[in-house]
Amino acid sequence: MINDVDELMNKAVDNKQGIKKEKLEIPIGDDEQNFRISGIGKKAIKIEKYIKYDEIMTALAEGKENGLEKILFDIVNEYEPEEEDVDEGVEYVE
Repeated sequence: MINDVDELMNKAVDNKQGIKKEKLEIPIGDDEQNFRISGIGKKAIKIEKYIKYDEIMTALAEGKENGLEKILFDIVNEYEPEEEDVDEGVEYVE
């Protein structure tokens, strides 16, 4: 049994190749979301998930109002940049 931060970090770092193959299933709202472990270092474990824009809009159209997609939608939809966030004089080309 791991009892402190150093033991946890050492075991994670020593076994990072195997641990990175593990998947995380985290319940968010009514669904379980799958995340992958993308990094293991001496300070932290990084998890990530890509959520496509069409997945967000499909989930909303299906009435999923308390899932990860809705949370991300709300963040983007309600975001108002502060003056310092706006790049003046920079033209973006897509």
